[in-house]
Amino acid sequence: MIRWGMVIDLKRCIGCQSCTMACKTQNGTPPGIFYRKVLEQISGQYPAVRRVYLPTQCMHCENPPCVESCPAGVFSKRADGIVLLDSDKCYGARVCRIACPYNAISFLEKMPTYFPDTVTPIEAIWYENHTVGTAGKCDFCADRLDQGLKPACVQTCPTDAIKFGDLNDHQSEVSRLIKERKGYQLHSEWGTNPSVYYLS
Repeated sequence: MIRWGMVIDLKRCIGCQSCTMACKTQNGTPPGIFYRKVLEQISGQYPAVRRVYLPTQCMHCENPPCVESCPAGVFSKRADGIVLLDSDKCYGARVCRIACPYNAISFLEKMPTYFPDTVTPIEAIWYENHTVGTAGKCDFCADRLDQGLKPACVQTCPTDAIKFGDLNDHQSEVSRLIKERKGYQLHSEWGTNPSVYYLS
């Protein structure tokens, strides 16, 4: 059985936000709604200053707290490990946002536009898929995967910092990288067993 997963090489990530914009375009999210973010940390003192970037998103946990906590059954997990969100069931309880330890779930408070008092033609198309008062998050571009394509963030990354593949296949590139470079999960001590690994 396939278990889709992602490996992010922090040595390759340059903080360009290409993955963020690819995700935003793929999902057509309004201003302020990001399913994928690149966090930035600066450490040290001049002249020995170091900057590190940390791309984050839904971790598609093996034990997802959002699935267990949502009173409306908004979240579900596919056989391949992808955690999906059905916004048609969402009534805005926001319990998922409290339950998710990775701050990976967005909530659409209102439907702002990118230009004042103007809905552009592409926004008119994008916003048909979003409802005010509902949650949203990364779904590993499940629709693209079902077509045999890579997730938008993986396809777009200019430094090839994001790898995607089957975690259950010990011969896959993601499994090999995790083993060879000691890939780690964010807060593995929480017991969620994320499907996103990092290489430092």
